[in-house]
Amino acid sequence: MTVQYDLIVLGAGPVGENVADAATAAGLTCVVVESELVGGDCSFWACVPSKALLRPPSARDAARRVDGAKQAVSGPLDVAAVLARRDSFVSDWDDSGSLPWLESVGIDLVRGHGRITGERRVEVTTADGETVVLEANHAVAVCTGSAARVPNIPGLADAQAWTSRDATSVQNVPASLAILGGGVVAAEMATAFVALGSAVTVIARSGLLAGLEDFAGEAVGKRLRSDGATILGDSPVSVNRTGSGKVSIELDSGDTVTAAELLVATGRTPRTTDIGLESIGLTPGDWLSVDDSLRVDGVDWLYAVGDVNSRVLLTHQGKYQGRAAGRAIAARVSAPKTQAEPWGDLAASADHERVPFVIFSEPQVASVGLTAEAAAGAGYRTRVVDYDLGAVSGAGLHADGYEGFARMVVDEDRGVVIGVTFVGADVAELLHAATIAVVGEVPLTRLWHAVPAFPTMSEIWLRLLETYRAGE
Repeated sequence: MTVQYDLIVLGAGPVGENVADAATAAGLTCVVVESELVGGDCSFWACVPSKALLRPPSARDAARRVDGAKQAVSGPLDVAAVLARRDSFVSDWDDSGSLPWLESVGIDLVRGHGRITGERRVEVTTADGETVVLEANHAVAVCTGSAARVPNIPGLADAQAWTSRDATSVQNVPASLAILGGGVVAAEMATAFVALGSAVTVIARSGLLAGLEDFAGEAVGKRLRSDGATILGDSPVSVNRTGSGKVSIELDSGDTVTAAELLVATGRTPRTTDIGLESIGLTPGDWLSVDDSLRVDGVDWLYAVGDVNSRVLLTHQGKYQGRAAGRAIAARVSAPKTQAEPWGDLAASADHERVPFVIFSEPQVASVGLTAEAAAGAGYRTRVVDYDLGAVSGAGLHADGYEGFARMVVDEDRGVVIGVTFVGADVAELLHAATIAVVGEVPLTRLWHAVPAFPTMSEIWLRLLETYRAGE
């Protein structure tokens, strides 16, 4: 059976859904192909379940930071209730609730594994072994995302180690957990499992949250240690699942870490190994290089959106790319030579130096734009403004003894903010104001007139600007 559509989308996660939605809204016919669950990793194994696991300890800690409330909160978390609440957010890994939306906006769904077999042609092998052939009148969008990268460490492949999927879908919290890696997944899952009662050991050769402002990893590491976690700056040289069922990790220091489970959180790899890229002259297993309209370099009908292009591996940025790609595809149907202009609807311009993200550790880390080091490396003439977030009156009211920190990176030549990082309890809610300042390139002379409400933590903006002015 061969079916024609204007657009074929491989992957029905949030990114693929946004590509299809934008294109369908512009009048194109669309089909999405999905081999697992509609909603993808974000909905079932990543963003949603991880934050569902992290929210109960965060809410408990928020109460414990306020005298008068902390007396009402005692005892450990109810682990069974935490996991049950997580299960409710992932609908017990049932995607039937996602299907009515697809139907309501006119997007067709084909379940099965899709492979590109030629120009604008996709063959889908369904669960029962049948083959459905799809032909695109205009474009194919690859939105297959990424998977956990498992490093080549002797014994690791046979040790039945966890990836982030196993951690976020856990049904029985292990007594002990070793985490290999120091990035976002490692920081968040260490935070969650310490709170759930596991003895956690983080093995991070480069330390926690390398690549961010130094104070971010230092603050998260300090809190994890105070909660009983161990953080080691070593590298594993071998891994073994022992006869007792535990995992033994030999380190280059000569020490050995033993834990009930091992979580590998050492980065991501593109899901492009078995989608037929070789049929159109591309290399399976590679990230797909794209322009700002998310069109694959050298293939005018193929788009790669979200993690698979390696620009920004974040769901909200992938959805942003999806909106741009869907509109660009639709625009090129009527005008094939349409180019995506910077800051227009058809380009993902913010994916270069203006990316916002939150790490839901304790404390939270919220950042947008460039770090001080990255800005200097990119050639900007900068001034870095630091401020103790705990000294802001709104923060003191928010939590007794509030500890936090803020950094603003200013492009001195243009007088605009190009990077902001906040560390502290609940700083995620400060991030969008920073994102608007950075993406909108709001001049500091104008930003001075954006008056923060009293008494809120947003007063940090006034303090940062005052500190900047005092240094003029």
